[in-house]
Amino acid sequence: MLEQISGQLLNSVKIEKTATVAEQPRRAPLQLDRQFRELDLDFDAGTGVFWCRFRFSDRPSFTPGVLQELRRVRQMLASRGDTAEPQVRYVVLGSRMPGVFNLGGDLGLFAQLIRRRDRDALSTYARACVAEIHANSVALDLPVITMSLVQGDALGGGFEAALSANVIVAERSAKFGLPEVMFNLFPGMGAYNFLARRSSAAIAEKLIMSGRVHTGAELYDMGIVDVLAEDGEGEEVLLDYVRKNSRRHAAHRAIYQARQRVNPITLQDLNDITDLWVDTALTLGPTDLRMMERLVAAQDRRRARTGSALSEDLRLGGVGD
Repeated sequence: MLEQISGQLLNSVKIEKTATVAEQPRRAPLQLDRQFRELDLDFDAGTGVFWCRFRFSDRPSFTPGVLQELRRVRQMLASRGDTAEPQVRYVVLGSRMPGVFNLGGDLGLFAQLIRRRDRDALSTYARACVAEIHANSVALDLPVITMSLVQGDALGGGFEAALSANVIVAERSAKFGLPEVMFNLFPGMGAYNFLARRSSAAIAEKLIMSGRVHTGAELYDMGIVDVLAEDGEGEEVLLDYVRKNSRRHAAHRAIYQARQRVNPITLQDLNDITDLWVDTALTLGPTDLRMMERLVAAQDRRRARTGSALSEDLRLGGVGD
C-alpha cells in the first residue's frame, strides 16, 4: 500500500514539451488537456489569469490523482521560466463541479489506512497534501499571485486549500467548514496556521473546535474572505478584481511576500502539524471511523446529485448548529 501511494504521489512526473500555456487568449492546448483528468486548465493571455479548476473524475476531494495533477501543474508553470511570454500573473484555483469547490481529504483512504495501521502511507498522503498547500501559499515560488474562487462547498482540506491562496474570492452563500471534529480528529493540513494568520488563534480554534459550517458572507465579515461576490457572479467579480488591480500587481505580490516574512508559515511547520495529525488519526476507534465512512457516503451522494449541499449532511450529523 505504501509503495503504491508513494509512487503515485511522489515520483517525478515529466512534462511534455508540447504542454505549454497557449500564447493567445484561448483554452489550454489539446495536448495539455489530454494529460489531465482531474483538473481543467485554461489561460487568458489578456489578463494573465491561469485557471486551474477541479473537475473530479471520482469523489470531489483530494484523491491521490488530484494531488498528482496539482503537482504536475506546478512543474509545468515552473518550466516556463520568469521571462516566458505571455506572462502568467494570477493562478486561480476553482472548480467545475456545480456547488462544490472541494470536499477535503480522501476520507475513504484515511479510514482504510487507519484500519490497517499504515502510518507510513498515511503520512505520505498527508505530506503530499501539505506540499501543494504550502506551494500555493508561497505563490508557487513564481512571480504570480494565487487566488481561490469558492462557489460552493469548501470543507476540510478544501477549506484549507482555499485558505492557502494569497487572495480568497467567495460567493455569498458558499459554504466553509472543518468537519474533522465529527470523527474526533482535527484539520491537519494548515487550517490552524492560515486561519490564525488571517484572524487570530482564538478564532482559528473556535472555527476548528465547533465544526460549524459558515457562509462566504460570514467569513468575509470575519476578515477571512478577501472579496465577496453575489451568488453566480464569482468569476466576474474575480476578473473585475484582477482588472482593477493589474497595475498594482508587483506591489500586491510584494505585500504577500512580506506577509510570509512577518508571519511565516513554513513547510516544516506544516509537516510537523501533519505528523501530529497522523498520530491522532491512528488513535481513532471504530465509532470515529464509522462517522468518517458516513461522510464518505455523503460525499458519494453529493457527487451523484450535485444540487443539494453536503452541509445538510453535516448538520444531520450534529455539526453546524
